[in-house]
Amino acid sequence: MKEFNERAGEPASVRIPAKIPVMCAAHDRIQVNREEHIMIYDVIIIGGGVVGCAIARQLSAYRLHIALLEKNPDVGYETSCRNTGVCHGGFAYDPGSLKAKLCVQGNRMMDRLSRELDFDFRRCGKVLVGFAPEERKRLLEVQRQGELNGTQPLRFVEKQELQELVPSVQGEFALYSPGSGILDPFMMTIALAENACHNGVEFFTDNEVTDIRRIRQNEEQLWEIRTVHAKQPAAAPEMPADTAGSDLSRRKISGSSDKYQTRWVINAAGLGCGRISELLGLTGYHLIYSKDDYIILDQRLGSLVPMPIYTVPSNTYMGIHVTITTDGNVLLGPTAEDIAQPAGYGVEQKNLDYLYEEAVKIWPHVRKGDYIRTYCGILPKWVDENGKIQDFKIEIRDDIAPRAVNLVGIESPGLTASVAIADYVIEKMKKREKLEPDPSFDPVRKGIRRFASMTEEEQAQAISDDPDYGELICRCQKVTKAEILQAIHNPLGAHTMTAVKYRTRAMMGRCQGGYCQMRIAQMLEEECGLKETELQYNRIGSPLFYGKLREEQQ
Repeated sequence: MKEFNERAGEPASVRIPAKIPVMCAAHDRIQVNREEHIMIYDVIIIGGGVVGCAIARQLSAYRLHIALLEKNPDVGYETSCRNTGVCHGGFAYDPGSLKAKLCVQGNRMMDRLSRELDFDFRRCGKVLVGFAPEERKRLLEVQRQGELNGTQPLRFVEKQELQELVPSVQGEFALYSPGSGILDPFMMTIALAENACHNGVEFFTDNEVTDIRRIRQNEEQLWEIRTVHAKQPAAAPEMPADTAGSDLSRRKISGSSDKYQTRWVINAAGLGCGRISELLGLTGYHLIYSKDDYIILDQRLGSLVPMPIYTVPSNTYMGIHVTITTDGNVLLGPTAEDIAQPAGYGVEQKNLDYLYEEAVKIWPHVRKGDYIRTYCGILPKWVDENGKIQDFKIEIRDDIAPRAVNLVGIESPGLTASVAIADYVIEKMKKREKLEPDPSFDPVRKGIRRFASMTEEEQAQAISDDPDYGELICRCQKVTKAEILQAIHNPLGAHTMTAVKYRTRAMMGRCQGGYCQMRIAQMLEEECGLKETELQYNRIGSPLFYGKLREEQQ
């Protein structure tokens, strides 16, 4: 990032972000704090999960100068991409709640969004399977709740029809939700971000917010935000690579800082929403976290799960699912263990055993030989003084934090509801000032063409147009060199192994990168000019290599 000279009196460790972007013609409101050489944004969004990226994308349809700050090296590294990827129908939430309202709205717009943004979505339906009379009663309550919430009509099915819908399932009856579906959470989040970027939003990754304060600049009240950049530890990290992460106190080496100023600030920080809320002066929110463990099964079983299979939900837990992904893997989970603070993404053996024991009750095809990976997601839950889980909180408190939108406790169904949440945020902002539509807004984003999804004729043409489509890098998922190169040169500038993985599915097959990982690492080093010690797996502090065993002899 290019920089202005630091102003007199500024600490040497603080950098002034001075990147002036090439904006489309509609963005003619760019302001600069000339005394400090800081650009003044109209809106800064804190958090690059699916909700933050959805807000960025929807706001980019207006004549606004927008930035998004994300603490990780890429978008979608936490809750947004660590879930089942289910598009919920909206029947599982209390009538009149924001969760119910925004989930139903988000579900209805998913077909259009997937076409505009080029991510996989399939409205395949979902079944909630029961065995006992009390479970039948509970499912009838859920059906009634769905009617109150305005979901696509749910249908009660008996055993024979259940077997026709999902021949591999165990159960005496089920509630069938034809409007539910599955989507690719990786590509939905990335697609929202890339479309926002295409429409002029600036993304500043590796920017963890450390301070927010109100300042006066030229008779206008602004928000000033300071961030810190992580640096890779000089020695091996204390935690495993997949858990190295967010707590500033655990970093061995602190990086430099940046400063931003903005008229509006939006807290979409997900797991960090409570801390950002406190920095905004909006105190008193008590958060707990749900740690959800999953098992990924081989794609060979995908044909046995035509739609997600759920157990009968309680008032607070949707139960163990057997879920198909858009790429044909089968997922078992989640465990839903309440924890006081996010403490890493490791999965304990006892939880794997529990998932197996519960999943085989409704789907008897689980074989441990088909396990290819485990993973964990963590959800932020806002609770009251009695520990009861609360609704989404989306607020503007003009008396305490004017021109600040505060989102707290955005858990499930946040993925399904993300764009509806963004529209809700914008409507709140419109009640306080006029937002002028940008006629140059382009809602369309085209993703990387996947060789594995092409017909033989299309594959031949792709190779003719670009010979790199003729070289397979990932054999399991049939990902080519052309796709890897497009992922490396993504518009967000994310250059980690996971950035390539999420964009192409390379390293997601049976061998989990055993064949292709080193080739991808070499391509990242060559294309991005990285030293082997600079290449990160996902977060800063997750290096693949600590140096060379020996130098190659000439």
